[in-house]
Amino acid sequence: MTIALLLAAAAAPAAIAAAPDIVVSAALVPVDLSTAPATVSVIDAPRIEALGSPYVLDLVRLVPGVAVATSGSQGSQTQIRIRGAEANHTLVFIDGIAFNDPAAGNEARFETFGADGLGRIEVVRGPQSALWGSEALGGVIALETPDPLGAMRATASGEYGSRNVARGAATLVTGGDTAGLSATAAYVRGDGIDSLGGGTGDRDGFSTKTASLKAVARPGEDGELGLVARYIDHRNQFDGTDPVTFLRADTADSSRTETGAVRAWATLGLGADAPWSGTIESQYLRSDNRNRNAGDPLNATRGDRFRVGGKLVHRFAIGATRHVLVGELEREDETFSTRDTQYFGLTDQRRTRGRMTYVGEWRADWNGLLATDLAVRHDDFNRFANATTVRASAILTVARGLSLVGSYGEGIAQPTFYDLYGFFPGSFIGNPNLTPERSRGYEAGVRYASSRISAEVTAFSNALRDEIVTVFDPATFNSSTANATGRSRRRGIEANVEVRPLAGLNVTANYTFLDAKDQQVAAAVRLREVRRPRHSANLAADWMSGRLTLGASLAYVGTRRDTDFDAFPALTVRLKDYVLGGARIAYAITPAIEAFGRIENAFDSQYQDVVGYATPGRGVFGGLRVRIGG
Repeated sequence: MTIALLLAAAAAPAAIAAAPDIVVSAALVPVDLSTAPATVSVIDAPRIEALGSPYVLDLVRLVPGVAVATSGSQGSQTQIRIRGAEANHTLVFIDGIAFNDPAAGNEARFETFGADGLGRIEVVRGPQSALWGSEALGGVIALETPDPLGAMRATASGEYGSRNVARGAATLVTGGDTAGLSATAAYVRGDGIDSLGGGTGDRDGFSTKTASLKAVARPGEDGELGLVARYIDHRNQFDGTDPVTFLRADTADSSRTETGAVRAWATLGLGADAPWSGTIESQYLRSDNRNRNAGDPLNATRGDRFRVGGKLVHRFAIGATRHVLVGELEREDETFSTRDTQYFGLTDQRRTRGRMTYVGEWRADWNGLLATDLAVRHDDFNRFANATTVRASAILTVARGLSLVGSYGEGIAQPTFYDLYGFFPGSFIGNPNLTPERSRGYEAGVRYASSRISAEVTAFSNALRDEIVTVFDPATFNSSTANATGRSRRRGIEANVEVRPLAGLNVTANYTFLDAKDQQVAAAVRLREVRRPRHSANLAADWMSGRLTLGASLAYVGTRRDTDFDAFPALTVRLKDYVLGGARIAYAITPAIEAFGRIENAFDSQYQDVVGYATPGRGVFGGLRVRIGG
């Protein structure tokens, strides 16, 4: 019903002009979305609020080209693949902090990222390593908390619903025009489901605690000092494998992940037209992952990442052309350690690695008709082969609001610590001679934008080489890693349309066709990649009118392939397609108090993202929110 109301309102003739949308993750300096040198989707604060999803993954799945796979109950391992890339090929930033976990195979832990307190999500698709480095091979996701400057405002909300899910969040923003601070604390927990889906096992519960802080001060007209920090404590129960048969089983496994990070920066030259500006910054992240079975310790991994760097920007004009030159230096050091009880310490290790990075970008606007962007990055690694990556793009305006876009990009993903150094002596042996995985991608598209409609069609083609794969030696029965000799291909088309027919209403629809084929050995037959739908589509809307706020979404995920390792030899299986529907309706009882109801998986779809693991059915939730100021 909510979706029908939103679509009916979309047909209204009135329209309002949309303000220019600035994105921060498509270039080394903020750029207008219309001239962004990459394909970008933005999920803004009204959409985040209207849909009311507790986790970021539920919002990101509505973006074209994104595939989500959760291994069972909420809180379980969740992997996101952009344009058919691997799960460790998406780089995630939260308030500018790189949040990929060095202690978890360089993957981003999407099951731990709560949506409460976020004001914006940007998803950049295609290889972006020339700007952002390793793991930006498939794309970049940037999460931002609200700007702490401006009037004081505060919100607090509570929610309860199906499967004993309880959720609470509070955000405070206080300050003024020259200094401000924002802080958020959020908590969500639930009983979960029987992940194996047999109906006889126990439920696998979960909980996530999140705390974030952002402080900004502008002591002068042209300078800024900033500090952000985030802490995540995520716990989940899951069904693992039988220790004797190594088959899926209803086990009492549990995991706890604690991640803490902080970033500080100083900038001189804030204006978008400032001839010169410079920024220095540093950031630190630490991740602790501990696994237990029935309360008994099994193993633990820990990762640390420290970065320090500086950026210099020069803006100038030559005749009717405008240019931006950006240079950046960055140093990164990582440590990784693992300790185990179940193998009597045989997997224990402590490793380090580092890199020095040099980046240059040149953006140019040629009399408002053509915009070009060229970026080059060199990563000097101290544990494996160095890498140089390039990105080049051009946007040609052919009529008012209509433009043609073309780009070429390269991406890399560094070997994980386990890839390099192994896991279990005499069983899984690392390979210190590995080189980074590499991708080359092309895209071409058409964009149209007006005051009430934006549309974009993009065709893309990416080729992955030097993929890091597991190899088995039948003579020694040892496993190891190697760079594949084959090339995997990911091609497709994305179509996206956004309609803004009247004030407060925003409707988006998109469709993706993906042809993702894997080739690990040169000249071998390419096989369809697992857990990547060939067809996917999404519809989402948010509408605010007076005291009423409505949000709704539909996500269609086509059939996918997966591998069933419970069979011997392992079998390729087909996962059925499904539709996820969600909606939220909120009504302001008073200017300060709002009551809301929300539904997840509205059609009670029975589906699997990963073979052998069930997912939650329909869920209904309700709550209250109190808002003061702003």
